[in-house]
Amino acid sequence: MDGARALGADRFVRIVDDALAGLPRDFLPYLRDVHVRVEDVPPPDPVGAGDEVLLGLYEGVPRTERDPLHPPLHADRITLFRRPLEARARSRRDLAELVRHTVVHEVAHHFGIDDDRLDELGWG
Repeated sequence: MDGARALGADRFVRIVDDALAGLPRDFLPYLRDVHVRVEDVPPPDPVGAGDEVLLGLYEGVPRTERDPLHPPLHADRITLFRRPLEARARSRRDLAELVRHTVVHEVAHHFGIDDDRLDELGWG
């Protein structure tokens, strides 16, 4: 075992909490209604065309697409998938960095930044 796998759900959640706490304070008011959760594995790809395993998933209406007169009916959600993140990490330090990167990536989607732009910024 390389020290990154099978941390346990509680320790993994602490890593996620640390990643969220490391976000710029100016972002936090805009994330108040975003639910962040951890699941062990991502759902199966319903289309069957995905060629990579999800590390995280943003579900909701990006802030840039919201109608101020008609707020979304459901809170936005960010889900981090523990087992794929652990499997990709080479060490606990690497896991913490990978979780931080994934949190930033999914938060960026909440702010309306798509994958192409994230790739340009080096966060793809």
